[in-house]
Amino acid sequence: MTWSILARDDDGTFGVAIASRFFAVGGLCVHTRSQVGALSTQALMNPLYGPAGLDALAAGCNPEELVAALTGADAGRDHRQLHVLPASGRGAAHTGASCIGWCGHAVHDDFSVAGNMLAGPQVIEATAQTFVATKGQALAERLIAAMAAGEAAGGDKRGKQAAALRIHGREDYPLLDLRIDDHAEPIAELRRLYAKSLERYQPFLACLPKRDDPAGLTDRSEIEARIARFQTLRRQDTP
Repeated sequence: MTWSILARDDDGTFGVAIASRFFAVGGLCVHTRSQVGALSTQALMNPLYGPAGLDALAAGCNPEELVAALTGADAGRDHRQLHVLPASGRGAAHTGASCIGWCGHAVHDDFSVAGNMLAGPQVIEATAQTFVATKGQALAERLIAAMAAGEAAGGDKRGKQAAALRIHGREDYPLLDLRIDDHAEPIAELRRLYAKSLERYQPFLACLPKRDDPAGLTDRSEIEARIARFQTLRRQDTP
């Protein structure tokens, strides 16, 4: 009842986008950890895969072995869909034999796409093709474009309801974590909220405490100045 894309940017940033005809799909399906990996558990999801999977990746577990271990220990494995992307190298995926069609996955060098209850394989294909075609754009923008292409190709065959986008860089907290839990056009709304985040949220987040700057920026006038500079640069970059 869902499709999603996991991606890793050249600088190691992880991105995940997901959509479904299911309420709050971003709440329990998507899991990320800085410098460790990203995963999505789908179909009859198993939220326990998230913490266990990321812990195993952090300990050095191979993605193929991880997927085999998680699903092998789960009596409900035939009803699960899972894909995993590590900090380096290719990911791995599992689509259970009892997942509802169309269902399947595609694993590439730095991203993977998986879905079930879809209109057909063209949803996965369009999502992947658009992600590749938009290389050079911001990761969040590539993910949203990819999901929009998958939706245009048929998306979830039951319709639309929820979507989510998460971007996780080198900090312990995500750079962006957007959820559309119940909306007639969730991917369009996700795109709107992403654009809204560029107004103040993203430049403000850049001022918060970080691993190499535990205090962050506390001078409010300087914070406002940085937000203003961010907006100026955006205007200059906009055709």
